[in-house]
Amino acid sequence: MTQIKLKRIYEDPESSDGYRVFVDRLWPRGMKKEAVHYDLWAKDVTPSPEIREWFHQAPDERWNEFAALYQKELSGSDAVKQFVEEIKKYPVVTLLYATKSPDHNHALILKEYLEHVI
Repeated sequence: MTQIKLKRIYEDPESSDGYRVFVDRLWPRGMKKEAVHYDLWAKDVTPSPEIREWFHQAPDERWNEFAALYQKELSGSDAVKQFVEEIKKYPVVTLLYATKSPDHNHALILKEYLEHVI
């Protein structure tokens, strides 16, 4: 079974990270792609621009509804099904995200979803 971890993209890579997947749609400002160690940039498994933008207007108030909307997107996505098949090959997968909030970010929702389907 694949172990799923979370880490901010700004943190240094470690050998225990395993297969590193950046799971944001937009590249973080100020970071050069060549300077970041990642194995895959999985833009297609991120929240749609519509719900991402809506959520960012009031993240604390909209967290629960955002989580439900994003989970619905995940469960109906062919890209997510392909992503699951890809990451099942690795014993450890670290989902990299850029947001500052460790408590209100889509990577938490994605991790929970993946742990249920892998």
